[in-house]
Amino acid sequence: MLVNGKEIGPKGNISVKQLLEQMCIDDSIVVVEADCEIVPREKYGVWMLDESSRVEIVSFVGGG
Repeated sequence: MLVNGKEIGPKGNISVKQLLEQMCIDDSIVVVEADCEIVPREKYGVWMLDESSRVEIVSFVGGG
């Protein structure tokens, strides 16, 4: 699986929510794109990824 351009090791199927938990990422402050499709936050628990998935995780940054 490719996450933000880096190969990571989950083998088999994993949900977006599980991936974020494994990476210690708060799912309320990110947007996830999987295989060129934005994943709706309410589907993080059921949207499955596999070894061939390409994932981009984008976090929000405040500033002024």
